[in-house]
Amino acid sequence: MGEIVETIIIGAGPAGLTAGYTLAKHQRDALVLEQDPLYVGGISRTASYKGFLFDIGGHRFFSKSREIVDLWNEILPDDFLERPRLSRIFYRGKFYAYPLKAFEALKNLGLFESALCMASFAYAKAFPVREPKTFHQWVRNQFGERLFGIFFKTYTEKVWGMGCDEISADWAAQRIKGLSLGAAIIDGLRRSLGLRKTQAGAKTLIESFRYPRRGPGMMWEACARKFKEMGGRLLMGLSVNALHYDEAARLWTVRATRQSGEVEIFRARHVMSSAPLRDLMNAIESAPLSLFNARDLKYRDFLTVVLIGRPRKELPDNWVYIHDPAVKVGRVQNFKSWSPEMIADGVSTCLGLEYFCFEGDGLWTAPDEDLIELAKQEIGQIGLMDPRDVRDACVVRQAKAYPVYDDAYAQNVETIRREIAARFPTLHPIGRNGMHKYNNQDHAMMTGMLAALNIIRGKQAFDIWRVNEDAEYSEGGVEGAEEALASERLAPKKVA
Repeated sequence: MGEIVETIIIGAGPAGLTAGYTLAKHQRDALVLEQDPLYVGGISRTASYKGFLFDIGGHRFFSKSREIVDLWNEILPDDFLERPRLSRIFYRGKFYAYPLKAFEALKNLGLFESALCMASFAYAKAFPVREPKTFHQWVRNQFGERLFGIFFKTYTEKVWGMGCDEISADWAAQRIKGLSLGAAIIDGLRRSLGLRKTQAGAKTLIESFRYPRRGPGMMWEACARKFKEMGGRLLMGLSVNALHYDEAARLWTVRATRQSGEVEIFRARHVMSSAPLRDLMNAIESAPLSLFNARDLKYRDFLTVVLIGRPRKELPDNWVYIHDPAVKVGRVQNFKSWSPEMIADGVSTCLGLEYFCFEGDGLWTAPDEDLIELAKQEIGQIGLMDPRDVRDACVVRQAKAYPVYDDAYAQNVETIRREIAARFPTLHPIGRNGMHKYNNQDHAMMTGMLAALNIIRGKQAFDIWRVNEDAEYSEGGVEGAEEALASERLAPKKVA
């Protein structure tokens, strides 16, 4: 209890380990506490079953930030594969290449339906919803009502478990940013005609990606090892359940519990947290006012049913989006196409059927054998594998996989953010769940890196809340963040 750590980091996912690695490289004292007793990487870990390896969701290694790409290369210099992206959409018994191929989409939809889609798009452009507030309104403005119904509504409602009119437009603007029907049509025509193209600005159109040969967990296991070699400390199997801030001493007391029930106490000058923002606020003693806002933050949970077998026809896709309302599965991952080294025997096919759910609901609590039977039935219904070819299976559950963007989330997060800034200047939320922000892996890493640099520099030099909102922050990395801040400081101030 006597030792004071400079920085305690809650969570050994991409944000937490990047923060710890950055601090350790600068010879700063850092301790990472991870609740999982075995795995680092959080949702970016690689799970294992009888030697078969699989992702929790599928993690491409692509970033426009030079610092993030350089960090990946520094941590894992010799283990990346360059993988071609192949993904499709399954909708009402037909497969569509994704990104779309214009002629294939016309053929599958039919000339009459295609004409209706174009008319719907033209109407949406002529009569847009002003200041769209919901996901439905935002997508309708970009693509038209009819394409919204075909390619967005069913899948989005599977993912979030709520209607598209209940989901904030922020999520669409963040996740489909840079993609419009015009861009999709031009890109689709090029693909249909077999023309090469440059990388598109929207991440949804990227044609290839890098991937560690044994899954994303390989990156985070290497990061954890190098972090410890540089003097950082990582303790596994510790769940943080209480934090107390001594304002006079500017000192945090952190209480964590092992699975055995043993309690450990730590003290630190700074706390970084990639734990769910709701859980963090619940753990802070003295019940801040924003606790009431934190209770309203919601999360979507996730489970993967892994089917292993020897199908008669090899599946070429990395993943398939299942837009068909006739089945519950939302997406199917083909781990062999991510990397052949994910397959224990080198010849089997290993498919991950992803089901989106809420912790405690019927899917989440269903026995594994029932979930496996459901997955076998649905994979046969879709036509990706004959259920008779499945020889083994397992189920992996992931709580709080996605922060929910409902109509109240933005106000709740902003209230919490203001209170943290005012009352807890040495508390630094980072990462996807830590900031209740649907960040990609590279964005989460950038928040950890910039927060660590704030501690190293002894001031709030970077506003990490702008990562994945401001293009210069997201794409320019540290350099871009510095340039954005400099231009903001130099810009003329508006006079009220």
